[in-house]
Amino acid sequence: MAHETRRRTIGLSGPAAAAKFLSALFILAACAPAAMHGQTVVQGAQADGGAAATPVAITLEEAIRRAESNEPQFAAAVAESRTTRLDRSIARAGLLPSVVYHNQGLYTEPNGQQNQAGQGVGSQPSPKFIANNAVREYASQAQVNETVGLAGVAGVRRANAEAARAAAELEVARRGLIAAVTSLYYGLVAANNKLTIADRARTEAADFTALTGKREQAREVAHADVVKAQLLEQQRERDLSDAQVATEKARLELGVLLFPDPRTAYSVAAAESAPPLPARADVDAAAARNNPELKSALAAMSASNADVLAAKAAYLPDLGVNVTYGIDAPQFAANGPDGVRNLGYSASVTLDLPVWDWLSTEHKVKQSEIRRDAVRTQLSSTQRRLIAELDEAYSELKAARNQLDSLDASVVTAAESLRLTKLRYAEGEATVLEVVDAQSAFVTAENAREDGRTRYEAARAGLQTLTGTL
Repeated sequence: MAHETRRRTIGLSGPAAAAKFLSALFILAACAPAAMHGQTVVQGAQADGGAAATPVAITLEEAIRRAESNEPQFAAAVAESRTTRLDRSIARAGLLPSVVYHNQGLYTEPNGQQNQAGQGVGSQPSPKFIANNAVREYASQAQVNETVGLAGVAGVRRANAEAARAAAELEVARRGLIAAVTSLYYGLVAANNKLTIADRARTEAADFTALTGKREQAREVAHADVVKAQLLEQQRERDLSDAQVATEKARLELGVLLFPDPRTAYSVAAAESAPPLPARADVDAAAARNNPELKSALAAMSASNADVLAAKAAYLPDLGVNVTYGIDAPQFAANGPDGVRNLGYSASVTLDLPVWDWLSTEHKVKQSEIRRDAVRTQLSSTQRRLIAELDEAYSELKAARNQLDSLDASVVTAAESLRLTKLRYAEGEATVLEVVDAQSAFVTAENAREDGRTRYEAARAGLQTLTGTL
């Protein structure tokens, strides 16, 4: 059918037929790209419509919860804390007796001679290996072993210290993640607000360009005013484009921590007013009570003390105790020939006294003490650094909070200045440069206020990570 239609079309003749054929080709050429574009748009809407139609509302608490599930370094800290807790359990188990059920069957080639077998038989073939008791020997025994020494106690102390250190490092990682998420979250809020500011500034610039054009037509201003307004509008267009890119970057950076697909549509929101400044006494009390970096340094010190104790344990003997119950006989049975009882027990106690090791133990003790001194220095440095960081964080938070009121006042003043300047320009009492400066000052003040709010929230999150209140 298609070939027949094409043949009929080609078979037309005359000017009217040619005109119709050219018109059909022109319409087809014009509609084909539009149809393809429409198909692409529909497909894209179908692919992304589910995520774009219902953006997920994300609060700061929800963002932190999602980030804790997706951030790899925090996951590594969680795994380290869990494994060290298991190491502590393993070290404690080393202090307790171990039980083994031992089973063995042994065959040795005879040497052609006979020996007294005991256990109810007069004689039996002698094994070629004198260490073996019989040609056939069976062992089925339950063995209880216990070693008592200072090294085991030191191992438990070190495992406890490492578990405490890993728990403190996990808390450090958690607070660092919270600070990072908070910074990204309020950075995205500020980027969204700056995008709104840039869009409004572009609209105001376009309105001002229209106003200068009307005044030029009325011969009230020179064409230079129109040119200046157009330049301002073009700059505001570029600012809007940059704000859109910055917002998209901020959204993707936070989305990496929140969703399997960072392109997932979501929305964020912040309170209109910033939270108040906490009291310095409360900050100091929280920092002294709940600082994971100090806990980590103290745990490292405890681990170093355990290493010194373990090195000194080599000066002392270890007491070994073994209790065995079962059979070790030529028959795999509880009773042998003539009523001989194969089932029995044995016990042994071992105590090896260290006498001389060419001073290797003394050198190991010195090594552990040198490392402990270095850890002690690190602990002192951590304490001093935390004091300084606490003062710096509180000073930063206080300065940022004090500037918020000033920034809000600057926005109100800049908005009023722009309104009055535009009225004066409409009355012919102000120049175009004054209007441009007023518009730029208003946009700068609004952006500065958003930066100030982001600075305050970041400073507050940093202080809360030091005190453990976030």
